Amino acid sequence: MSLFYQPRNRRGEPLPPLRERLAAFRHIPPFLRMVWATKPSYAVAITALRVLSALLPVAMLWVGKELVDAIVANIGAAEPDWTTLGRWVVLELVLALAGEILGRIVGVLESVLGDLFSNAMSVRLMQHAATLDLLHFENPEFFDKMQRARRQTMARIGLMSGTMGMAQQAITVVTLLGSFAFYEPWLLLILVVSILPSFLGETAYAGIAYSFMFQWTAQRRELDYYRWVASEREPAKEVKLFGLSDHFTARYAELADAYVQENRRVANHRAATGSVLGGVSTLAYYGAVAVIVYQTVLGAYSLGTFVFLQGSFERSRNLISGILMGVSRLYEQGLQLRDLFDYLELRPEIVNVENPRPMPRPVRAGFVFDDVGFQYPDAEGWAVRHASFSIGPGERIALVGENGAGKTTLVKLLTRLYEPTEGRILLDGVDLREYDITELRRAVGVIFQDFFRYDLKARENIAIGRIEDRENLERVVDSAVKSLAAPVIKGLDEGYEQVLVRRFEGGADLSGGEWQKVALGRAYMRDAELLVLDEPTAALDARAEHEVFDRFSELTAGKMAVLISHRFSTVRMADRILVLDAGRIIEDGSHEALLDLNGRYAELFNLQAEGYR
Repeated sequence: MSLFYQPRNRRGEPLPPLRERLAAFRHIPPFLRMVWATKPSYAVAITALRVLSALLPVAMLWVGKELVDAIVANIGAAEPDWTTLGRWVVLELVLALAGEILGRIVGVLESVLGDLFSNAMSVRLMQHAATLDLLHFENPEFFDKMQRARRQTMARIGLMSGTMGMAQQAITVVTLLGSFAFYEPWLLLILVVSILPSFLGETAYAGIAYSFMFQWTAQRRELDYYRWVASEREPAKEVKLFGLSDHFTARYAELADAYVQENRRVANHRAATGSVLGGVSTLAYYGAVAVIVYQTVLGAYSLGTFVFLQGSFERSRNLISGILMGVSRLYEQGLQLRDLFDYLELRPEIVNVENPRPMPRPVRAGFVFDDVGFQYPDAEGWAVRHASFSIGPGERIALVGENGAGKTTLVKLLTRLYEPTEGRILLDGVDLREYDITELRRAVGVIFQDFFRYDLKARENIAIGRIEDRENLERVVDSAVKSLAAPVIKGLDEGYEQVLVRRFEGGADLSGGEWQKVALGRAYMRDAELLVLDEPTAALDARAEHEVFDRFSELTAGKMAVLISHRFSTVRMADRILVLDAGRIIEDGSHEALLDLNGRYAELFNLQAEGYR
């Protein structure tokens, strides 16, 4: 039976053994280099000041020894040597003040360096996230990893301070051990006996604590979700209308209780085991004190030497114990640092080739899907299979099919948010992989049905489509006019400077249809060779939809356009319509041709038309 408690995850599975995570120590040096590189001048100053601070404890103990011996020598003297006594008192005061000042300065420097590092790492994590593929963000395991990485950025800055503190303590210990070697070398052995048990216990539980937190990452994210959905504005209407508050609260409470119970079992066992091991250490320490007292009474040591040895032994024990516990914490933090470096080591699969081609302007031959298939990682079925079609210059095509048929997946392949699992996509006869990704995406204006509502000003919400032109109000206004968002924005109290969404003070909210017009403005911000609208009018009424598509028809004249919609009144404006079923293109033609074919499109069209009769 193991001395140390082995926690289990929510499913009752044992957590990974300690030995599997020992490699985590390798992450500490690169982490410290990252902190050091944030502000080298601060790091150098902190190091120098800590070295000076490390020498002060021994100096103060020695001064204390001399002061005690001087006091003993002057007891009963007819004329006490006040000068000598005063000199030792003043020297001890100077050393104490120096230690206080150095500690304050180090604290300030480390606090500032910590803030600088935290900011720099937050920026780095955001920049790294921007390089990753869309598929990363659609993977729950990725979100677990990213959440742990974010926590390490905020929580691990103390690692630098702790490591520097351990180095300072080590220097102090070396000087103290020198005094033991001079007086009583056997005290070194007792030091080891008094410290080793606690160290072994804390080291073991460091791995257990990390394993526990690692295994419960997904559940803690689930807790955050229940807390959000039960208390935030976005879901508030449905939560109240359907009476969901008790349901989500109960699910939160159930999961939180399971987490707390397991965590409590670990903490209780750790406290009990630590008490036993700590008791062994305490007995060894007081055994050494008894020997020093015995030697002093026999006259082997002066009273000042007794004070020096007893103080040095206690200080050494505390320092070494602190260092060993620090190593234990270092080990635990090294385990957690692995999450940060695992995240930073993630690499995108969709990258530019060496010397990529610039985006052709204008496009001359258009896009060609050549037997394209796409399969999500770890999925058994195909999202898209054997897709072969073309989009010529100036041609407008529509994608039609039931939910999950693969329409949006084709758009993501077209914009290289996804890479084909099989087949290829050509642009002007060249594989899409040969083109510069940034230029390609800048040449495409896309608005998805689930567009994001940014808590920014109205003009910034439109400028998202071409963020480098966010200060170009003329272009923003022109895009708003094209998308029919201009009248909406004109009605706001502060016009284009009005903050949208009520998250911040003074923010204004819009209806779903008004937001959709703002989002459409983003597509018009781009000097796009291809416009893609994925259910762009889902929140619009019939009149607004008609106006939007009349305008869309005008503005896409001579440009390629892809339209995804379930409304056949919208679809019929396309030059060609592709009908998808289970990821395959089963029909391709104009509205009239597909009706004459009397296939799936005709069936869906007639079903929808029947609803208006």
